[in-house]
Amino acid sequence: MIRIRFLTMLAYRLNFFSGILTYVVYTGGYYFLWTAVYGEKESLGGMTAVQMTTYLAVSWMTRSFYFNNLDREIADEIRSGSVAIQLLRPFNYLFGKLTSALGEGLFRLLFWMLPGMLIATLLFPVELPGSPQTYGLWALAGLMAFLVNALLNAVFGLLTFFLHNAQGLRWAKSLATDLLSGLFLPLHFYPGWLQVVVRWLPFQTISYLPNMIFTGGLKGAGAWSAIGLQAAWIGALALLTWWLWRRARRHLVVQGG
Repeated sequence: MIRIRFLTMLAYRLNFFSGILTYVVYTGGYYFLWTAVYGEKESLGGMTAVQMTTYLAVSWMTRSFYFNNLDREIADEIRSGSVAIQLLRPFNYLFGKLTSALGEGLFRLLFWMLPGMLIATLLFPVELPGSPQTYGLWALAGLMAFLVNALLNAVFGLLTFFLHNAQGLRWAKSLATDLLSGLFLPLHFYPGWLQVVVRWLPFQTISYLPNMIFTGGLKGAGAWSAIGLQAAWIGALALLTWWLWRRARRHLVVQGG
């Protein structure tokens, strides 16, 4: 399933160039915005302008790896009725979807994230870590972030079994993921009350924590604590996904096909 999805993504060669360009443009736009915000100030919120640029570059490039439309794919198959055929095949439907999303993530990693990060370091003042341990912890945190996001998407995709049309919820989830994960802005810049709310949600484990590991904001025990929190959310979301899946199979109503 991973190989098939990877080759499918590879078949659309234009995606290779458009994906890199899109994420470099995002990074450039936020770089110029924050350059204006910093002005003559050396630091804001405990981060220098270079650290902020690095954070934003890593944030958008990492997003190209963990992003997927798993929730929409599940919802579309339920609406079209093709999910009934999928359920007859000799493999676990949900596991097949997760491995397929991993194949897409690997494509994005090799052909979007790594080239995009290389271009970003050439165009903008990005400060790369000097310690191999930091890269290792960041890679592990990035994989954890992918699993958290994939399982979260699976949960919202499975809600379509019960609601028949959960598009509004999926849009709200996507918006919440971008805003509360620290994609646009480090979470410690947020108001205190919102930081408290975010600590009880899984979104910070998707972008903020891996980015802080990369920029040096989390080191040693702090980095491992962040990875442990990611693992805890993966376990919780996996259990929720499994419970929803067991109920969804008995609640299937095919609307098309």
